[in-house]
Amino acid sequence: MAAKASVLPLEGDLSAALATLRRASAGLSEIVETTSYGTPALKVGKKLIARVKDAETIVLTCPLDEKEMLLEAAPSIYFETDHYKGWPALLVRLGEIAPDELRHRIEQAWLRQASKTLIKTWQEARD
Repeated sequence: MAAKASVLPLEGDLSAALATLRRASAGLSEIVETTSYGTPALKVGKKLIARVKDAETIVLTCPLDEKEMLLEAAPSIYFETDHYKGWPALLVRLGEIAPDELRHRIEQAWLRQASKTLIKTWQEARD
């Protein structure tokens, strides 16, 4: 991870969820570990990618059209509560999502939030 902001001490049950987010975001440039709503979060710059909601759930930024598609296609993985209705954020059950799919979703969120310059540099390094 390129940068690390101070993260509040975690209760043991959130550590595993944060470790899962770290693995899923490995290799993405300028990921910052911070907090959002009192729980661990990943940002690129100041823009949120994902945050831990609880020990079994993360909140992932996601466009509304994609969110609706994922909610219909995989309700055992993706869900929302009333709090998130109408917001570009999706709840993800960590125990249900495959590591490769989580990696893909985190990468897509990163691509939406990162600067064009950062994306270009990251893509060039991959080629």
